[in-house]
Formats: sequence, structure tokens, C-alpha cells
Amino acid sequence: MEEIDGYNLDFLPENILIDVLSFLNVRELVRAGRVCKRWKRLVKDQKLWRFVDLTTWKRVSSRTLWVLLRQYLGCGLRSLRLRGLLLSARGGTFLSESWLQALSTKCPRLRKLYLLHTDLRGLTGCHLLPPSLQMLELSSCELPLGFFNQILPSSTVQERAEPSSSEGARLQELCQKERKLCSPSGTKIETLVLNNVPSFTDHHLQSLNSWERLSRLELRDTFRVTANGLRSCAAKDGACGVEGLSRLKFLEIGINGRQGYQLQMASLGLGAGWLGLEELSLGGREVGPGLLCASRLKDLKRLCLWACTLSEMQIVRSCRLLRGLRQLEFVDVVFQSRQSSSVLDGDGSGEEEPHGEDSAAAGDSNHEENETLDAFSSLRRSLALQLPFCTYVFTNCSVQINAD
Repeated sequence: MEEIDGYNLDFLPENILIDVLSFLNVRELVRAGRVCKRWKRLVKDQKLWRFVDLTTWKRVSSRTLWVLLRQYLGCGLRSLRLRGLLLSARGGTFLSESWLQALSTKCPRLRKLYLLHTDLRGLTGCHLLPPSLQMLELSSCELPLGFFNQILPSSTVQERAEPSSSEGARLQELCQKERKLCSPSGTKIETLVLNNVPSFTDHHLQSLNSWERLSRLELRDTFRVTANGLRSCAAKDGACGVEGLSRLKFLEIGINGRQGYQLQMASLGLGAGWLGLEELSLGGREVGPGLLCASRLKDLKRLCLWACTLSEMQIVRSCRLLRGLRQLEFVDVVFQSRQSSSVLDGDGSGEEEPHGEDSAAAGDSNHEENETLDAFSSLRRSLALQLPFCTYVFTNCSVQINAD
């Protein structure tokens, strides 16, 4: 026992200590680095700084970000989550151009950036973000008007490359190099998620046409995006080939908040057709208008409907023309049931009906379960006749039972 009491954490190997430290959050890691010189060296190990989440740290300032970047963040950083000062009484500058440039230099492997309650109006554009980013998620942020614009517009590049002969070829090659250096399309961002960003408008959406690598776009509670904005960005055949968001494979549109808010249904813009769009997710108030236009998406392979109320007839009529559909998913969907005469009238077997409150409650429960199963079975049969090669997934769905 005396030998056991003599052991402490100093006897543990460094790899085990690093595994123990990995269970701490950022603030606890910084405090652990003040214990001793050995712990200070272990805390700076890049294995502990691959996925950094600062959203739970309420008093993060620009000074704190500089300290973390200079002492801890490095080439091991893969994902960074930050919470700004948009809703704070202190205010002030949170993300500066100099800090973002230093982040790009010191963390060349950063792939995901999540910003919460961040005011980005002090930045000239998204070209200041690290060029290694593949995913950008903005939640409850404020954006300037030209945040997604590229420095050198593609139209200017085409105009400068119009002259023929060797001079035109040389100008075209030069313009291509300038586009790679100056445009945000060189940032390799493939996924853009916007969650409750009221300042995001049709102008921002049209600016994404120059993002050549963008393949996944999620618009959640973006109230100022209209159907005309989606129509103008839809991938379609043009004079110079496919125009618009031609590389986009996944699109999500959903609005759940702000009850009573006067909105234009942005999903109506899907009616223009969208070449190459393979996956579509609709939620909230955008499900009904989106289903009316989904039949024109000829390349659609996967459709997800969430947080809405639908009827069997509405689903079958909207999906019957999607011959290429391979997966139809329902998440948190309430289905409107159809009254079944066989259930209401009974099966005529002549068995004695149950009496009493317990029996009545059991009968109501069994009736609701039967009606729920009948609704799902009826929907599956109807869809199977129209889409025989499609699979159906139901997650946390229910059936609306009529009071009668």
C-alpha cells in the first residue's frame, strides 16, 4: 500500500496523459497548462487541438483568440467553432483581417469553420477566410452586402479573353491565374450552411454562382431569399453551357420560425428546374410549394421532407413523376389520416364489445395504432405503384387522428 500511495500522475506515460487531457474543454486545457512545465508542454500537443469548440466559452474576445492562436492552435487544427459578440453588450471587433490571415498561415489544414452570433460586416469579403476551408457554417450572423462576391468577376475575365490570336490566349491564361488567386472559388468551400441569417438575400445567393466547388447548400430560416432568387441561380442550359450553380448536388430549404411572418415561398423557384440536383431537403413552410415544383427536377435521386404536415394524396401526386427517385425520407412528419369505413363499422365477427373505462381506453388505443399502421401501409402501397425502385424511410413520424 505504501508503494501504491507513492505513485502519482508523473509516473504515467505521456500518451496516456494526452488521452486524459482530451476529455477537457478548451478553457480547462488552458488552466491545466498552468500546473507545471510538463503539463504545459503536453497541453500544446496538436492532438488536443484538432477539433476546437469555443461556443461554450462565453467571454471570448479578440485578445483571447490571439492568445490561443499564438500558443496553442497549429497545423493539427481541423475544425473550429467560434461564438461572436453579436448579442453581447460589450460589442467590439471579434474577427479581424489580421487574425484571419494569421489563422490561414498557422493552420493550413483547417477544413471546417462554424461561426455563431458573429458580426461579419467589418470584413471586406469571404476571401479573407482560410483558403483550406471545405465547409463554412454561419448561424445567427450578420453579413455585408458583398460578402460572397469575388474580387475579379467572371464576366470581366471573359471580356478580357475575347481577342483572338496569341495575345488573346495569353490574356486568357493570365485571367485564369488571377481568378484562382483573387476569387473565393479558390477557397475550396464545398458546403455552405446558413442557419437563421436574416441578412442573407437574393444578392448573396447570386454571388454564389462563381463558387465553382460548391456542391452542398443549406438554407434554414433565410427569410429574404425569394423564388425569383432561386430561379436566377438554378442550373440550366445557357448560351455558354450550363449556367448558375451547376455543381450543386444537395439543396436544403426550410423555414420553421417566426409564426405569422409574411413570407414568399422560396421553394417555388424550384419550378425552373435544376440540372444536376440529386438531393433535395424541404422543411417547415417550404414543403408544400416545394413538392409542387419537385416534379421538374429530373435528376433528383433523394428527397427528404421534415417538420411538416402532409396528406397521402399530396405526396403521391407530387412524387409520381420523379422516376429517378431512389430514396424518400420523412422526418418528424405528421400524416393526415383517411377515415376507413372498415375500421369504423367493425369486422362483423359478432364478438362481444368490451365494457368499462379501461376497455374503452384500450379500444381507443388499439384503434389509433391500427389507424396509424393503416396510414403508413396505404402510403407505402400507393408510392410503390408509382416508384417501384424507391426506398422509404420514416423517422419519428405520426398520424393525425381526427377527433370524430
